[in-house]
Amino acid sequence: MIKHRTLASVGTLTAAALTLAGCAGDGGDAGGGTTELSLLVNVTPNLTEEFWNELVAPFEEANPGIDVVVQNPGAEGVAAALPRLLTAGDAPDVVQSMPPTVDLAPELVDLSRYDWATGGPLADQYSIDGKYYMAGIGFQLQSLWFYNKTAFEEAGITETPTTVEELTAALGKLKDAGWTPIQTGGDWMTSHSLQALGLPTIVAQDPEWFAAMSAGETTFAETYGPTVETYAQWVAKGYVPKDALGIKYPDAEQAFLSGKSAIYPMGSWFAGTEAKAEEKAEIGVFRAPAVEGVDAPAMGANIASPYSILKSSEDQDAAAKLVEFLVTDQTAVADQLEVDGNFRDGYEYEMDALGQELQQIVADTPAESYTPTGQGYGERTLPTGYSDEINAQTQALIGGTPAADVETAMDDWFASSIG
Repeated sequence: MIKHRTLASVGTLTAAALTLAGCAGDGGDAGGGTTELSLLVNVTPNLTEEFWNELVAPFEEANPGIDVVVQNPGAEGVAAALPRLLTAGDAPDVVQSMPPTVDLAPELVDLSRYDWATGGPLADQYSIDGKYYMAGIGFQLQSLWFYNKTAFEEAGITETPTTVEELTAALGKLKDAGWTPIQTGGDWMTSHSLQALGLPTIVAQDPEWFAAMSAGETTFAETYGPTVETYAQWVAKGYVPKDALGIKYPDAEQAFLSGKSAIYPMGSWFAGTEAKAEEKAEIGVFRAPAVEGVDAPAMGANIASPYSILKSSEDQDAAAKLVEFLVTDQTAVADQLEVDGNFRDGYEYEMDALGQELQQIVADTPAESYTPTGQGYGERTLPTGYSDEINAQTQALIGGTPAADVETAMDDWFASSIG
């Protein structure tokens, strides 16, 4: 019988509640008892308590000697809860939504012996020193431009842009047709459009760009300069509204969804919102293009639901069995992908037309084309604080700061950050 478990809050768990039964790899201890595996997860409006308990129920049914206790980190979230639990000696067996970092890796089990880890989505990109510390369920694509199909039709645009030059021309046609060309906003989302514009070219031309920047072997102005200058031209021509900085993320999303703007640079999770909307514009999506001459644009992406096993787990074999289920079982993976608008080739769920377009982008994207965005992940990282700095400088660009000044400010920031 599947156990009905109450989702525990990390703040109410005691050390005794986290103690494992010390059992064999078959899921039961030598005396025929039950192994408790604690699973620390991200709880959101989509990833609810009920969702997590239902997700692991089939695993518990198939493995009656293993009892999965799902832990809710509460308001502080997984990123804050895990370091605290590690310090207190109350670490979970498995943690979800925490990509491995150089600092965290010593606390994690090396999963390199498992094919389901080494062959999973973005496995190579998230590896550290050749070791694999996580396994994920799929992709969160980021180098995307969602577009209003009616706007494109009214502007006479019959094909989606395949180069930055074509994208710039399309923005001009959209503005001439009376549309707000680009929907963006303030907060964290401001720099998303700049990165969608630049990274497909920058990383395609230099796959080691993250390392080169972190080592001071190249500069922001040398590599990102052309992107900043193009974006400044977009601002000057009114393709990016100067009042965008006062728009909050939910309002920007709803404005595009309801048909008030033409193009929306955003991650694939937007498809989850679009699928649930009762009234919406007819929306399509195309991958962010590179400049003319770059045949294989890089695709910004993050891992969806990375799972890692803590070294402190007293039954790492049982924990590995749980993670394997979470990242390979057809139903479990599809359910996780669907609930948060993520994608993985070969794992399909009921999708609308937009979801199918995104699934095709995933199918058409070679593994080597994926790149981090923002501060990065795995061994491809930038100095701490980069995401905040590029966001602040993009806001300055929209506010009218010249491109050259933004490039200089970013070069100065890198110089001070890498010493």
